[in-house]
Order: sequence, then C-alpha cells, then structure tokens
Amino acid sequence: MNKDKKNLYIGILMIVLSSLCFAVMSFFIKSAGDLPTAQKSFFRNLVSFFFALTLMKRNGTPLMMPRGILKDLLLRSFFGTLGVLFYFYSVDHLVLSDATALNKLAPFFTILSSWLLLRERITQTQALAVAGAFAGSLLIIKPSFENVALFPAGVGFLSGLFAGLAYTMVRKLGHSGVNGSFVVLFFSGFSCISLLPLLLLDYHPMDSSQLGFLLMAGLFAGGGQFTITSAYFHAPARDISVYSYSQILFASLISFFTFGEWPDGWSFLGYGVILAMAVLMRRSGGQTPQPKQKQ
Repeated sequence: MNKDKKNLYIGILMIVLSSLCFAVMSFFIKSAGDLPTAQKSFFRNLVSFFFALTLMKRNGTPLMMPRGILKDLLLRSFFGTLGVLFYFYSVDHLVLSDATALNKLAPFFTILSSWLLLRERITQTQALAVAGAFAGSLLIIKPSFENVALFPAGVGFLSGLFAGLAYTMVRKLGHSGVNGSFVVLFFSGFSCISLLPLLLLDYHPMDSSQLGFLLMAGLFAGGGQFTITSAYFHAPARDISVYSYSQILFASLISFFTFGEWPDGWSFLGYGVILAMAVLMRRSGGQTPQPKQKQ
C-alpha cells in the first residue's frame, strides 16, 4: 500500500471516529437542559483545552506557536467558535437529527472553500457524490423539517457554513506542518476567552448532572477535534468530507436508544443515499486530480 492510500484510509477512519464523538457530544449538550448557548460552549471548549494541553505535555509537543500561521489559526478559531455556538443553539431548538443534518452542510462548504482558498480541485464524480449526500440529509430531515421555525433552522444552516470554513483552515494549517494538538489547543483557548464575557453576563447556576453532562460533552468534543484535525491533516477535504455524514446515522441511533425514536421511511432512504454517495466518493478517490501549486 502506497503512502497516499494509507493516508486516505487513516483520514476516513479519523473522520468517522470524529463523527461518532460529535454525535455523542450533541447528546450530552441537549441533555444538559435549559442553559445559555455560550455557557454550554464555554465548558465544552474548556475541557477540550485541558484535553489538548495534557496530551501535548505527555507527548512532549512544544507549546510554541510556529511563525507565519497566526492569521490562519485566528481564522480557524473564529469560524470554529461561531460554528459551535450556532450548532449548540440549533441542537437546543431542533430535534437532534435535524440539527445534525443541517450542520452536515459543513463538508459541502469545506469542499467549496478548499477549492476557492486552497485551489484543491474536485472531479465531477466527487462533486456529484457530495451533492447526493447533501440531498440524502434533506430526506432525513424532511418529515419534521416543515414544522421547524425558520430562525433556528437558519442558525443550523450557518453552523454548517462556519464549520466548513473552519475545517478548510485546518486543512491549510496541515499543509503548513502545524501540530494538530496545537491547533486544537489554540482554538479551545480562543473560544474560552472570547466566550468568557457572555458567560459572566448570563451565567445560570447548574446542578451536578448538568455540569457532568457538559464535562462529558467537552470530553467527546476534544476527541472529535483531535480526530477530525488528524483526518484533514492526512487527506484532502474532497476525498473524505462525505464520510462525516455518518454523524447523522450516529445521531439517529443515539436518539433511538436514548429516547425511543425510530427513523421513518424517508430517513432510511436518506441513509441509503448517503451511504451510496460515500461509496461513489471512495471509488473515485484514486482518480482525483492533484491540487494546483500556488504561484
């Protein structure tokens, strides 16, 4: 197995693992109850910060920031913080599978922004696969989507947009050789600092169960951040982004086993479309054009 194929397989595995982590994170966020979105986001990122710091110290990773990447780190952190805020708001105001499906617009925006910003080219087959996966996600949310308020649905859409932009910057940082743990550490620290004023202005007291749910959400968020950062470090967005749609499947399974909600026929059809598009993407991966070199 050559190095490119090995990296592709690692990227796919990491992005599926990240999808599982983020689905579990969403369950804990929703279970935390009626708390401000900024408060949930702060504790989520606080745990991720210490998660990253501990891992870096254990591995002996330097805490010094490499030169020439501050702008990209700030953009990744800014877009990521907005994406998390909007996603948590949609999780609180929509059913879990609907919020997850809207957030899964992120791979679509990642591929578009990677094409625009990183000049990573995509084939027509890969573009079709991503569009098909997006259509499959709409099939999943269609039965209940008609009853969703316009504002939270729009917020969920924006969460996908900003997540896609954030992951594009992750890919760019990966090209620069930045350590993935440092990217997670910087993003988590940036988010905590920027959310602190909102937390202090509108802090709601929590009981032990709510605190436990938020700490668990932060733990799984840290796992998701590390695995998705590793995924985009190993392979281009155009080759692996479609696999992040597995988060919709994980979210639906979690909803079934925790709330007894069983997907209907439209949802199962959406699952089939997403899986078919994932296979199509994988089959076309070996014929992907190489990115253009910047002049």
